[in-house]
Amino acid sequence: MRMSQLYAPTLREVPTEAEIASHQLMLRAGLIKKLAMGIYTYMPLGWRSMKKIEEIIRQEMDAQGGQELFMPTVHPAELWQESGRWQIYGPELWRVRDRHDREFALAPTHEEVITSTVRQDIRSYKQLPLLPYQIQTKFRDERRPRFGVIRCREFIMKDLYSFDLDEAGLDISYRKMHDAYTNIFSRCGLTFRPVAADSGAIGGSGSHEFMALSDVGEGLILFCDHCDYAATDEISAITPEPTGVGEDFLPIKSVETPDCKTVEDLARLLQVPAHRTVKTLCYMAIYAEEERFVVVLLRGDRQVNEIKLLNHLDCLGLRFATDDEVRAHGMEPGYCGPVGLKVDIPVIADREVPLMVNHECGDGRKDFHLMNVNYQRGDYRIDEVADIMLVQKGMACPVCGRPLNARRGIEVGQIFKLHTKYSDKLGCRYVDENGQDHAMVMGCYGIGVGRTMAAVIEQHHDEQGVIWPISVAPYEVMVVPVNDKDEWLTAEAENLYKELLRQGVEAVLDDRKERPGVKFNDADLLGFPIRVTMGKKCRETGLAEVRVRATGVVTEVPLAQVAAHVLGLKQEMLAALAAPNPWPELA
Repeated sequence: MRMSQLYAPTLREVPTEAEIASHQLMLRAGLIKKLAMGIYTYMPLGWRSMKKIEEIIRQEMDAQGGQELFMPTVHPAELWQESGRWQIYGPELWRVRDRHDREFALAPTHEEVITSTVRQDIRSYKQLPLLPYQIQTKFRDERRPRFGVIRCREFIMKDLYSFDLDEAGLDISYRKMHDAYTNIFSRCGLTFRPVAADSGAIGGSGSHEFMALSDVGEGLILFCDHCDYAATDEISAITPEPTGVGEDFLPIKSVETPDCKTVEDLARLLQVPAHRTVKTLCYMAIYAEEERFVVVLLRGDRQVNEIKLLNHLDCLGLRFATDDEVRAHGMEPGYCGPVGLKVDIPVIADREVPLMVNHECGDGRKDFHLMNVNYQRGDYRIDEVADIMLVQKGMACPVCGRPLNARRGIEVGQIFKLHTKYSDKLGCRYVDENGQDHAMVMGCYGIGVGRTMAAVIEQHHDEQGVIWPISVAPYEVMVVPVNDKDEWLTAEAENLYKELLRQGVEAVLDDRKERPGVKFNDADLLGFPIRVTMGKKCRETGLAEVRVRATGVVTEVPLAQVAAHVLGLKQEMLAALAAPNPWPELA
């Protein structure tokens, strides 16, 4: 490719809409172009990188026995109704109607379609296991698209689905994908870690997210520096800590607490630590046909993990109850407490609450709180005890007890154990060697291709531009003749460019009639892993400068040896990416 012909509309200024480095650089380097909110065109350079990521994915999927297919993007509502997700998926499901007024969905995922497909053809245990996969466009009507292609409404994903005879087979498939994902993200040059995660709208139980480290990541990872524990904050847990162990129960009493609506205000007024208080939160749990009022209890210095709470209640969503809804259930907003609640109000308590002795809480009346309250004495009831606490940095590791550390990350892939959730509902079954009928045991394994590219840029950039790992770089080398008026120099640059192409190196010749500074700046912005500069010294001494973008190291190489030198650098760079590189800084 010649730079004069390359369709790469670069920008010198940072777009105001772009909040993070990857979004800024993808726009500035002409990798993507915005069409609408959360919808982007991949320009030639961006698309080349995307195709390289896809090819790495294909190689690793095929190596594990995967078979590629291609499923429709438009799904009939009947299929989603059969699985039960038409009603419960939520507003992110993009629903459309055809001219006959039939309802369809633009696919956010393909569990229903692949299960429907397999059930038509696979009947015998002899046909399993099966690992079909696709790389396909998906749609989710995100309320707030942000960060460029990291959270958008139209995106490209790889989905692989495993169909096995039993749970033991699922474990094998899950391990295969875990290993394949490790290879994929290592080959893409990412620093990452697989962590235990919530299954979300996909369902099932047992999931790991592959998190690329980034300070701008929307996911928070809790991990231990002293053992192997690591999980997202959505499911991370700690060992419950008792409060007031060994204390005798003191008489309960009501105290006046005017204008004291927060834990901080209460602790200050009563001169008690926040961890000796219980906060009472009132939620509305949202179901398909109704909303239910729920009271949630947890230690005063803790926060509710709404993902855990939502999963525990098995509801579609949560919202805080309004003041009027709270009053309708016999409590005063800001002064809610568990004592004396109506029997029809469900009370969910975090695991630490029953272990608390002589704690403080709301009285239910305005400007009053209760002291020395004890669940163990029978002062109030708890209907369900569950882990609903948001774990934070510094809390004790549930494995070894050491303080947990935390980092943010971008979710680039996730693997799920679906078990028989979809095969049961959609009738995807097989007959074993004894003629017995069984539901197939399924797994689901996704990679966000665009997210992966964005994560690579987040981890590999500087003030000048992108620093592509060579495995996913749109092009590997830029050849820059400094003086376009020097016929000898331009001829030698042309010869080198053609030789690189003959050697299988993806090269770009900057043949533009531009100043050297412009060419160098563009080379850095676009992130070519290797730049070969041919200037005055090249004419005088026959030496070209070979610069590695990632390190800035410049080597002078005789012209006749440049192609071989570049090829050697390319091989070294690819070899360095071959070994798994999950989160080396944890050491």
